[in-house]
Amino acid sequence: MSFGDYEPFRVDAGGVEIVGVKGGDGPPLLLLHGHPQTHEIWHKCAGQLARHFTVIATDLRGYGASGKPKSDARHTPYSKRAMAADQVAVMRHFGFERFLVCAHDRGARVAYRMAMDFPDAVDRLMLLDIAPTLAMYEATDREFATAYFHWFFLIQPTPLPELLIGGNPAGYIDRVMGNRHAGLAPFAPHALQAYRDALASPGTIFAICEDYRASAGIDLEHDRADLERGLKIACPLRVLWGEQGVIERCFDALALWRRVARDVSGRALPCGHYIPEEAPDALLTEILAFFEADAP
Repeated sequence: MSFGDYEPFRVDAGGVEIVGVKGGDGPPLLLLHGHPQTHEIWHKCAGQLARHFTVIATDLRGYGASGKPKSDARHTPYSKRAMAADQVAVMRHFGFERFLVCAHDRGARVAYRMAMDFPDAVDRLMLLDIAPTLAMYEATDREFATAYFHWFFLIQPTPLPELLIGGNPAGYIDRVMGNRHAGLAPFAPHALQAYRDALASPGTIFAICEDYRASAGIDLEHDRADLERGLKIACPLRVLWGEQGVIERCFDALALWRRVARDVSGRALPCGHYIPEEAPDALLTEILAFFEADAP
C-alpha cells in the first residue's frame, strides 16, 4: 500500500507552513503522526482509507517538511494548543469545518487538545497508544521512565539533547524506534529513510525537543486548567493501544481517558507502539467501524 493518487500540499496555517498529502473521497479524515516520524506512518493504510474518506495526512509543526518556528522561554509555539490550531486551519483551508481524526503518539496529544479547544470541529476521535499526558507524568515510576527515557531526555534545556542527537540523527531514529517491541521490522525501508532524512533536516531536532519541553510545561498547565473547570472531550472517543507496549504495562488507559472524556471505548491490539505500521489491517478495521464508513 502507498499514498498512490494522493496530492501533496502546503498550507499557511497562521504563519506556519503545514505540509501534507490529500486523497480520496468521502467524509473528511485527518491523520496525525507521532515522534520521531512524519505522515509516512500511514502509508500502509492510505490506499484503503482513500476508498472511504477524504484523507488529509500532515506533518506536525516542527516535524517532517512542515514549518519549524522560533520558540520562546515557555515553549508556547510548540504547545499542543498551537499545534492543534495548525491542523484546524489546514482542514478549514480545504473547506472542512467538522471532521474525523485518527492520531498516533504525539499527534494524538495534539488531537486531544484539538478536541478540547475546538469541540465543534472534531466529530469523532481515535487516539493510538497514549494515555493523557498529565496522567502519565503524574504516575511516572521507574518502569515508565526507563521505557520512555526520551520524555525526560528531550526536555533538558537546549542545546544538550540537540547536540547529542545531532551527532547521529539516523542512529537516534534506529535506536529509539528499534528498541520497542517489534524492532525495526515493521518499518518499510522508504518510510524509515524518510524519518531519518526528516530528523537530519535543519531545525527539526530543536523543534522536536521543543514539542516535548512544551508537554512538560505549558501543556500540563492547559490540561490542569481543563480539569479544574470540569471540561471533558465531548465527542465519541476510541482509544487503541498495543498489548506489547508501555501503555498496556503501565497504565489503565480506559480509566484514565474516562476522567477527561465523556464517551470512551477502546481495546488493546496485538502489536506494540507503532500501530499504523505494525497492525495496519487491525487498525483499518477499527477505523472503518468507528467512523462508520460506507462501503465503496
